[in-house]
Amino acid sequence: MDKTVGKVVSIVSNLVQVRIEGPVFQNEICYIFLDEEKLMAEVIKIIGDIAYVQVFENTRGLRPGSKVEFEGHMLEVELGPGLLSKNFDGLQNDLDKMEGVFLKRGCYTPALEDDKKWSFTPLAKTGDKVRAGDWLGNVKENWLDHKIMVPFKFEGDYIVEKVADAGEYTILDTIAVLKDNKGNSHNVTMRQHWPVKVAIRAYKDKPRPFTLMETGVRVIDTMNPILEGGTGFIPGPFGTGKTVLQHALAKNANADIIIMAACGERANEVVEIFSEFPYLEDPRTGRTLYERTTIIANTSNMPVAAREASVYTAMTIAEYYRSMGMKVFLLADSTSRWAQALREMSNRLEELPGQDAFPMDLSAIISGFYARAGIVYLNNGMTGSVTFIGTVSPAGGNLKEPVTESTKKAARCFYALSQNRADSKRYPAIDTLESYSKYLEYPEFVEFSKEKIDDNWVELVNEARDILVRGKETQEQINILGDDSVPVDYHITLWKSELVDFIILQQDAFDKVDAATPMDRQRYMLRKIIGVTRAEFNFENFEEVSPYFKRLINAFKQMNYSVYNSEDYKKYEKEADEILGERVVNA
Repeated sequence: MDKTVGKVVSIVSNLVQVRIEGPVFQNEICYIFLDEEKLMAEVIKIIGDIAYVQVFENTRGLRPGSKVEFEGHMLEVELGPGLLSKNFDGLQNDLDKMEGVFLKRGCYTPALEDDKKWSFTPLAKTGDKVRAGDWLGNVKENWLDHKIMVPFKFEGDYIVEKVADAGEYTILDTIAVLKDNKGNSHNVTMRQHWPVKVAIRAYKDKPRPFTLMETGVRVIDTMNPILEGGTGFIPGPFGTGKTVLQHALAKNANADIIIMAACGERANEVVEIFSEFPYLEDPRTGRTLYERTTIIANTSNMPVAAREASVYTAMTIAEYYRSMGMKVFLLADSTSRWAQALREMSNRLEELPGQDAFPMDLSAIISGFYARAGIVYLNNGMTGSVTFIGTVSPAGGNLKEPVTESTKKAARCFYALSQNRADSKRYPAIDTLESYSKYLEYPEFVEFSKEKIDDNWVELVNEARDILVRGKETQEQINILGDDSVPVDYHITLWKSELVDFIILQQDAFDKVDAATPMDRQRYMLRKIIGVTRAEFNFENFEEVSPYFKRLINAFKQMNYSVYNSEDYKKYEKEADEILGERVVNA
């Protein structure tokens, strides 16, 4: 089939108008010829015989009249063994294969290695009836089981005519032959191509299971839990600890695969991801976290179209591993850069602007992307999941700006980073009173928490939140009236909230023990702290309150730094109980 061609007629930065000489479709990929270079672009709008395309490369030197050739397919990613431990850009070019310090325009590198051999073990056998997404075999990718699946473009049922014996094969070798209902045979390799802007769905429709996505971060797991297959986002100004929090989530989350998408970050932040992330220790195996990680990276000086591609590329790779029955954790930093790219393209298209010149349909675009996360039932009855947390970098820390507000409508969890908490070194700097998890309101999660965590778990969490609210209100009154102008009970209420803050909310990401807290330990400590806040204390004046609670907080903090149920842990717990015995009159 001949490819549609066209010629460039207008250029506005990386938005190019092309007069076409045949049929094209929305989101089709094309290449613009510039001397010896080919610039990849994507169709984003068609009016008559004019196609508007966004170019993924710098368009300097491009001239009207340049030849354009359309490929007949959408923007796709190449999928198969070899995706892990890789650094890609938004177009899935392998950055480690690029030559030189700077990326060369028009230079594209393959995502997978065609000549590398993988040890294949068949799972299907001759005569089996299969359909899209079914597992044909298995290869070891690092230490994980990478499933070789029936391509998702296959429609209907197929019969396995032949499957390769166990052995060494490349991704281009035929590992199975499938026959369709018309009697035609189809060769299947380990490699697939998926469009990035179309959610791949070939799963059974069943009620969604509710399972906590443990992250090891107390302020998330205890106060604002996210579920497996859930969505959340972390807005916050510069310097409030987003990077450290992301590293902590990636290391300690109960996930099989970690995908990190840096969509338009500053160059120094991307360099930090490349230089630090691959060397984080994996608590599961003691090896490097990089062995089960894929990084998608774009810097702010790359064309804005590449930022948009990066988030979709990352999500598609996540969906691919989800189809293998794996738990995938996708982190995007920062989706503000993606939204800014959407704004730039919208402005160049001269569309009617929304708030702050963002597209009118910004909320719909963000919601459509977040909707691709979730748990799915595979054809064999197993489940796979994509849990997604994005970060937002609002200008000046303004949480009322359009990207944050639009993301709030899509994400179920909101983790607001506070500049005041960061300035006072209270990390993670998540402001619990501003943050929320809508999953706490789900009856299914309430039942799950009663069965798996504690009979009164949600009630305990809400009680801890109420203590924090009363503490904040009391602190404001003390600040206005003065320490000696309020009753002693006000100071006790304030320090009870400080106890919850220091012991439950704050956590040391650089301490081997405190960096990650298992749920059984979180449950025990929350019950312990709530028990203290329910107690009545006897103080003669406000001056006795602060020193006493500081001693108590220190004892509990030492418990957090000690191995659970170790001798040191029990020693500090006994010390805390003895301190309580000095002042508690009614426990």
